[in-house]
Amino acid sequence: MRRRFALAGLLALATPASAQPARDLTIGITQYPATWHPNIEPMAAKAYVEGFALQPLTAYDADWKLGCLLCETLPTLENGLAVRETTPDGKPGIRLTYRLRPGATWADGRPVTADDLRFAWEAGRHAETGFGPAEFYRSTYALEVVDARTIILHQDKLTFDFAAMGDFMPLPEHLERPRWQADPRGYRSRTAFDTETTNPGLWNGPYRIAAVTPGSTITLERNQHWNGPAPAFRRITIRTVENTAALEAQLLAGQVDMIAGELGLPVEQAAALERRAGSRFRFAYRPGLIFEHMDVRLDNPLLADVRVRQALLHAADRAQIVARLFEGKQSVADSLVNPLDGVHAEGLPQYPYDPARANALLDQAGFPRGPDGVRRNAAGERFQLELMTTAGNRGREAVQQVLQGMWRQVGIETRIRNETPRVFFGETVSRRRYTGLAMYAWISAPENVPRTTLHSEEIPSAARNWSGQNSAGYVNPEMDALLEALPLELDRDKRRVLWRRLQEIYARDLPSLPLYFRSDAHIWPTWLDGVRPTGHQDASSHWVWEWRVR
Repeated sequence: MRRRFALAGLLALATPASAQPARDLTIGITQYPATWHPNIEPMAAKAYVEGFALQPLTAYDADWKLGCLLCETLPTLENGLAVRETTPDGKPGIRLTYRLRPGATWADGRPVTADDLRFAWEAGRHAETGFGPAEFYRSTYALEVVDARTIILHQDKLTFDFAAMGDFMPLPEHLERPRWQADPRGYRSRTAFDTETTNPGLWNGPYRIAAVTPGSTITLERNQHWNGPAPAFRRITIRTVENTAALEAQLLAGQVDMIAGELGLPVEQAAALERRAGSRFRFAYRPGLIFEHMDVRLDNPLLADVRVRQALLHAADRAQIVARLFEGKQSVADSLVNPLDGVHAEGLPQYPYDPARANALLDQAGFPRGPDGVRRNAAGERFQLELMTTAGNRGREAVQQVLQGMWRQVGIETRIRNETPRVFFGETVSRRRYTGLAMYAWISAPENVPRTTLHSEEIPSAARNWSGQNSAGYVNPEMDALLEALPLELDRDKRRVLWRRLQEIYARDLPSLPLYFRSDAHIWPTWLDGVRPTGHQDASSHWVWEWRVR
């Protein structure tokens, strides 16, 4: 995994960023990917870095409009590249034609071809491979290769977002197929993305990963075979600093040029830095589809009763957390759908700060206070929850401390245990190894149906090779039915009705505990132009060729 560190990377470390020529750029982020394979274990850090080096077929831009990156033309019913059809078993389906843009090339000089897309589809369809999103591979029942640049997808569902293919990445067949065919189940630990990360043949974007120091540094160099708009920088060094205070210190010392908003400083830390050093950098705060929440282990007896989950929210003064810790730059979340998204529903059940109500709910759930004020179950066991998040994130760790104090007031003990992002996301959350609450953020696209996080078929397990993102273990037949019906409804007004019901069920069942919708704090050097924060899951790095030196 993440092999060697080249001399160029050492020079970047030894020379302050401010003294480097403008053709190099050093970026600070707070997480290091758990895996480099684009279709395994979604993680914001990986998405950000691979935005420089891998092109998906489509992406949503900074204006939240869907467009082509690796494809030539977006399929629509009007242009004939999307055609309604009936599936072999009589269901309404759709035929989608995608043509790769001319000249798309892996960095080893081989062209990106339809065979690379076919291989990615075949591997994803295999039950033991463990790719995500599983729904795409289930619904795409056939893939035809028309010629070296053209594929036709046959899907057994006609969905409102049928053209969006941001999760369908080509994989270099010439490197990956032999590994996969030898052992489909073990492929996720043997992929060249992790064992030969610097192999140029893995990357097809403006840049390629040229060197890595695991947990620390990634060096990107230009893909000499890239035929799109030329990027401005000869080399981009991405440095992982998991402690946000240390990351800020490196920015001020000139060891990094910028801090990526997608994985950077909490907004309150960035705002304080702006007050002190605003003339040295440019600051931008982008609210977006970033849902900070706590996943709940629903099979934990302490959390299985919804009244307990309701009590935890009533005992947490989230409005004060947002106002005091984040200077009002975040907004309290009462739903998993951001009000910025057009399908957000008003008038949903809410859980305002109300300690008296929290105490009553805990009493009703069978957890009376003991003589020391701590609640206990019928067997006399203390009510103690484990709360986990990413170590070194100052904002999240502050929220943990505040919640710990607030919950203590209603008789709940909270044990804080944090891990590095690589372990937390790569092992603990993805393999359901936390016991109580896991705090982190989901980043989604506009009107993104949350099937992977809420459908009962998406609960990670060893049998599924840990694919799926429903780590809470949430099971609700009505929610499953809504998640299946929503994508099939093409009429937006009718979809709104389904979206409302989905949000009502979420607010009632609380499979996760909503905290706030996050804003990203982007910090750039004064000489950098062209970075357009997106506010959703398609990172700004996908459009790096727009970045320019003033």
